[in-house]
Amino acid sequence: MVNKAFEPFARNAWYLAAWSEELEGSPVGRTIMNEPIVFFRDANGRPAALEDRCCHRGAPLSQGRVVESGIECGYHGLIFDGYGICVEIPGTNKVPPQTMVRSYPLVERQEFIWIWMGDPGQADENMVIDFPFHDQPDKWPHRKDMFLIKSNYMMMIDNLMDLSHLGYVHRKTIGGNPSAHVAAEMEVTPTETGVRFVRWMLDAPSPPSYVKAANLRGNVDRWWDLEYVVPCSVLQWTGAINTGKGAKENQGQPGFHTRVFHSATPETENTFHYFWSISNGFRTDEPKATEELYKEIYPTFLEDKEIMEVQQARLELDPERELVVIPADKALTHARRAIRRLIDGDPAEQSSAAE
Repeated sequence: MVNKAFEPFARNAWYLAAWSEELEGSPVGRTIMNEPIVFFRDANGRPAALEDRCCHRGAPLSQGRVVESGIECGYHGLIFDGYGICVEIPGTNKVPPQTMVRSYPLVERQEFIWIWMGDPGQADENMVIDFPFHDQPDKWPHRKDMFLIKSNYMMMIDNLMDLSHLGYVHRKTIGGNPSAHVAAEMEVTPTETGVRFVRWMLDAPSPPSYVKAANLRGNVDRWWDLEYVVPCSVLQWTGAINTGKGAKENQGQPGFHTRVFHSATPETENTFHYFWSISNGFRTDEPKATEELYKEIYPTFLEDKEIMEVQQARLELDPERELVVIPADKALTHARRAIRRLIDGDPAEQSSAAE
């Protein structure tokens, strides 16, 4: 199961498409699962997602502009509302019923804009991931970002499910001694929607990022609590307090605390949009603390980007060659099983594969 390097898509699922603030101005063009899509807000502020291709002459609607009644094609001025229906054709009062483009279900919640890429009739808003920390800016101030990464989207899940890489890839930032990472205690629990693991590294030197962010010096007890939710999101709680304070019994003590949201939305089979948000649970009354945390953590995401892209390039040379499994892959293996179950049970994917 884990030996398969690349995974296809599961279409009947919610994917993170944009941050809410991205749609405050001009239309946003973004490719998801090889489908060009345009995102915008209508006159009522409702987010909309349409096929980024005018049905008249195929021009990208993202090259147009948002107007009172919808989005105006920048080629011949046809206007489409948020449901993809053409509401105006310059020079005529008649709009043929077939003059429309595909629309996609969206849900806006907690500063996320989620898109459903499969059968609209199966789009269940109750399946959208809950991340309450974006609703608590006083307790959890945060910063967000997004990268385009040139690898299969499951590379990010693999990367987060095996944190033994921290001591190697992130040696200068959040890393630490590689041997200590390999020896970390880890409890892995499969869930209905993926897998969760809790990882402890006790009585370990505080890494450079923790010293700078929370002034945690000397040895600390560190933990990572990560949950993978199919198809491609990971919810993370990372914390640390000084050794000797009973971290396992009371993780809520003052120290270094962050809540991180990761999501890998496939652009193509070998590229993805990496959305990430980091919420700060320490020095919350100091706005500069969140900015310092963002600047301190940002390089680690670039380090992950670099390793995933070179990994993709090597795997593409021989995609059928099997990959070996090591003990650190326990959570990763459960994650791959979860996405495979979703893909195998997705009628939209089976129809696409048959074609």
